[in-house]
Amino acid sequence: MSATGSTADRQTVLVTGASSGIGAEVARQFAERGHTVFGTSRAPEKVTDPIPGVRYVRLDNADQGTIPALLAEVGDIDVLINNAGESQAGALEDTPMSAIEDLFAVNVFGPVALTKAVLPGMRERGRGTVVMVGSMLSSFPVAFRSNYAATKSALKAFAFATRREVAPYGIRMISVEPGTIATGIGDRRSIHIGEDSPYRAEYETLAAATRRNEDAGIDAPTMAKVVVDAALASKPKPFYAKGNSAGIVFLLRRLAPRDAVLALTARKHGLPWIKA
Repeated sequence: MSATGSTADRQTVLVTGASSGIGAEVARQFAERGHTVFGTSRAPEKVTDPIPGVRYVRLDNADQGTIPALLAEVGDIDVLINNAGESQAGALEDTPMSAIEDLFAVNVFGPVALTKAVLPGMRERGRGTVVMVGSMLSSFPVAFRSNYAATKSALKAFAFATRREVAPYGIRMISVEPGTIATGIGDRRSIHIGEDSPYRAEYETLAAATRRNEDAGIDAPTMAKVVVDAALASKPKPFYAKGNSAGIVFLLRRLAPRDAVLALTARKHGLPWIKA
């Protein structure tokens, strides 16, 4: 496959969570390159700023029952970008199990179910690409983001393990980890911290640092280009990361002791390192 977007190379692309943020920019860039693009939203009729060349279709990641109707409407899919998801923060002790289960339903089980649904068609046609959009919090977990980091770690593991499984059938599995992105996701993040929680003071410190980091993060078009280029590469790598000085910090992760990496991650988010 080529990234030129010519008619001969035109792919049918499904981008989940295409109504805002990275997903909207990924859909835009695929459309600008001449591909047939479908973008999902829980309420496609309410998309206020539709992207030219993108057709919006309904999908609720938390409801796997919405998948059959989606695929019936879209047809064969060449490229699936599993981007839709939710963000969550707070103390593990203060977070109800129901909230954790709901987060996994949206961020993990929904994307995995959709991937399973498109794999048979890709396998029969002998080609296809699936991109799991994760988070660098998977590689660099930080306090008060445990549930979110765990969901993104699960997506990465699915992509890495399934890559070899589907490779004989011409299907490519790719994991992409964005660093801190300035998309306003912090305004939509669910938060679980008790008013009188013993963790509240440190959580507020982390939350303030997170807001500063997100305000200074890379923009959605820059991150989207990484996703689109990876999906259209003739020989994609298993893993891509962008933002938060990714090249340097991943090198440090390979060379430095785990405690040192965890300490630096904590400090990046305003917290002193306390060795357990």
